[in-house]
Amino acid sequence: MQNIVSMKWTLARMYEPDLVIADCRFWLGKPDAGKAAYDEDHIPGAVYLDLERDLSAPVGEHGGRHPLPEADALAASLSKAGIGNGTRVVAYDDQGGAMASRLWWLLKYMGYEEVYVMDEGYSAWKRKGYPVSAEQKIIVPASFAARPRPEMVADVERVREIVSGGGALLVDSREAPRYRGEVEPIDRVAGHIPGAVNRFWSEGRRADGTWKSPEEQRERFADLPRDRDIVVYCGSGVTATPNVLALREAGFDRVKLYAGSWSDWICDPSNPIAVGDEE
Repeated sequence: MQNIVSMKWTLARMYEPDLVIADCRFWLGKPDAGKAAYDEDHIPGAVYLDLERDLSAPVGEHGGRHPLPEADALAASLSKAGIGNGTRVVAYDDQGGAMASRLWWLLKYMGYEEVYVMDEGYSAWKRKGYPVSAEQKIIVPASFAARPRPEMVADVERVREIVSGGGALLVDSREAPRYRGEVEPIDRVAGHIPGAVNRFWSEGRRADGTWKSPEEQRERFADLPRDRDIVVYCGSGVTATPNVLALREAGFDRVKLYAGSWSDWICDPSNPIAVGDEE
């Protein structure tokens, strides 16, 4: 796998000076719980990056519940965490890889290639008896050169074009009942963007919590087109990122993130909404 590394891989390299291990644990609805868990214990030498403080911009009128941070602000957060030119990054969480994938995607978006998500997550690391620590290392800020790649993003105007005229495929990463509009536990409107197909992000992992192989991901996405752009979204642009990663593992190279996602789409009452199944 190109974007996933094992716990053993991480264990063998955890003290290498050019490797930054990033703890991305975060629980939606409990914004302080991730940092509290990190303070209690974490992989030795890991730095903590908070979904809302470091990996998102402040919520505004548009942009959804977790807007993309401005490039300069993100570069500053990453530099403060010791991530810079020549740094390799391994991200982990305890949320099935969703929060770690957000950092993975942001670093790819900023032009960095050597960034990975650790398979299985922190609880599995502890169950294996691998070392943990409550000690927080002294971080030397790094020089971070941001090279944003706008081709990785689809904005709301592009999504409107897709809805009205096609030309690309929309993939909704939320659970099927939310996609169909049967329930909506977070956002104020239920449903999905018209024309979107549903691929629940968590199905990129096996029952034991490990990520599926590239071959298994290819089978999962076998009916999706490779000759068109694929625009992936979720509720707020976080759990879409593990689907982006899985599509990359499956060999899809025309994948974009609608970062504002459903919570941005419903900000404009003129945007159409669909319910039920599309397939």
